[in-house]
Amino acid sequence: LHDALPISKEKPQEAEVLAVGPGTEDEKMEVKVGDKVIFSKYGGTELKYGGEDYIIMSQRDILAVIE
Repeated sequence: LHDALPISKEKPQEAEVLAVGPGTEDEKMEVKVGDKVIFSKYGGTELKYGGEDYIIMSQRDILAVIE
């Protein structure tokens, strides 16, 4: 018998990439400024700067790039 895993009914979120870092030797950046992305509702870290809301997240937290 397996343990039941909770399933989130939260819908993924959509955002536009405003900035990207340089990546690393192990993880090349696959997203670029201007990409529209989908990410988990609880992915990343929310912050407010200059009266605007932003989310900082690792590339691995992005579920998809929308074309």
